[in-house]
Amino acid sequence: MKISIITVCYNSAATIEKTLQSVAAQTYSNIEYIVVDGNSKDSTVAIIKQYNTSITKWISEPDKGLYDAMNKGIALATGDIVGILNSDDTFYNDNVLQDIANFHSQNTIDASVGNIIQHNQKGKVVRKYSAANWQPEKLKIGFMPAHPAIFFKRELFKQYGMYHLDFTIGADYELITRFFLKNNISWKYSGITTTAMLVGGLSSSGYKSYQLISKEIAKALDRNDIKYSAIKIKLRGFWKVLGLFKK
Repeated sequence: MKISIITVCYNSAATIEKTLQSVAAQTYSNIEYIVVDGNSKDSTVAIIKQYNTSITKWISEPDKGLYDAMNKGIALATGDIVGILNSDDTFYNDNVLQDIANFHSQNTIDASVGNIIQHNQKGKVVRKYSAANWQPEKLKIGFMPAHPAIFFKRELFKQYGMYHLDFTIGADYELITRFFLKNNISWKYSGITTTAMLVGGLSSSGYKSYQLISKEIAKALDRNDIKYSAIKIKLRGFWKVLGLFKK
């Protein structure tokens, strides 16, 4: 089973080497690693070139943003399943892709959903994000599993489409809604912690970001003809806090 991993980056010299090292250290051998750079102006490309032995394909050219770059990576992919590893994240441990390959080999599914941890610049774990209790119905109230913890069959992108570029930070939410809710793909919770993410990503940067993603969640659900409560979407932060309190 070939696993395609896609990393997109732009001016990521401060973090991308750890990402590249994380892929190179994986014990699983049948990896296709694709790096899509958005024509970086710093030393990102020079760092990428140092890891040619573990990178299968890489390109550096202007793009229309994060999701356009992801689409380019998916278009280049030839693996059986596809995963995303952001340029400031790493795999949780060296056996992640071996565990993913085993899980997909043992289960007839279109996608697996796992867990992540989030850490700060000092490496301290600030959050553990488990998808153990997640179900697609929760998309209707603003909850999605962590994007980097989902591994998709590559054929799904041919069948149901790529990331939509008219979203600023919610194209992953729309794609997950389209796959899991609208088209009812088969999936299973893997229990695998796949990724260590650096806090402060594109969709977790304050109140304005919260407002924007709320609008884009509603837009994603509307586009896929999913009925939902706008109030519950806006109050999803409250439900998260309540859920943590109950735990």
